[in-house]
Amino acid sequence: MKDFRTRTAALFLWISAAFFSTAVMAGVPLIAAAASIRPALEEISTRYKEVSGESVRLVFGSSGTLANQIANGAPYVMFLSANTAYVEWLVGLGLTQGSPVTYAEGVLALYSRSGLLGETENPLMALDDALQNGAVQRLVIANPEYAPYGSAARAALKHVGSWTRARQVLLLGANAGQAVQYALQGDVDVALVPLPLARLAKLHETGQLQVLPKETFPSVELHQQMVLLPGADQKTREFFAYLQSTDSQGIFMRHGLLVPGPANLALQP
Repeated sequence: MKDFRTRTAALFLWISAAFFSTAVMAGVPLIAAAASIRPALEEISTRYKEVSGESVRLVFGSSGTLANQIANGAPYVMFLSANTAYVEWLVGLGLTQGSPVTYAEGVLALYSRSGLLGETENPLMALDDALQNGAVQRLVIANPEYAPYGSAARAALKHVGSWTRARQVLLLGANAGQAVQYALQGDVDVALVPLPLARLAKLHETGQLQVLPKETFPSVELHQQMVLLPGADQKTREFFAYLQSTDSQGIFMRHGLLVPGPANLALQP
């Protein structure tokens, strides 16, 4: 129990921290990124410092919240979103520099407490049955108004006709990281969350974790795009290029994301 509480507290601090230093680090790019890619991006930034000697500062949150901060003047120089919509919105506002790039494809996973759904080839239908018989007391997703993975989760539930029932037991996380936190704490029976964060939290050790194919949320795309912002300098552009390298793609894949192009990934948790 002590280990569980320690791990919960550590993940809470690790995922939910979105901060600005009171003393700005001169010359270090300040980058806004979706909470769902935190484990991968932190490893990439560490590797980048090893190979280049340069550092970046990372701020994580829901894509919609970060996009709104950028629109209101936040001093980010690069934005990595969990979808294309928020990037396109900023492009339309004239708040970007150069063309957006798709850096990864998101993967949605369904977590359920042990014994709830059982072994099944269609976990969403099993979830619908559990919702109908009252076996699900609380279900968490990221806020679909701001978090692309929340939008995908809502779309998946609508796709199988479960959304109305799910809303009766729904808990919304401010972002994907907070949704995973609720699942890790044992506060929910079901969570629809990004595979990378679910793996990081080791949710497969406390329940059942199953990858949902894109066909289960056909109305939502998780093409994850990044774009430079007007304040981007040469150091920022060099990190932007590194994020498209084979080194970075390998890290994204290892953390449960798909990468653009012919590379593929075995999605079993």
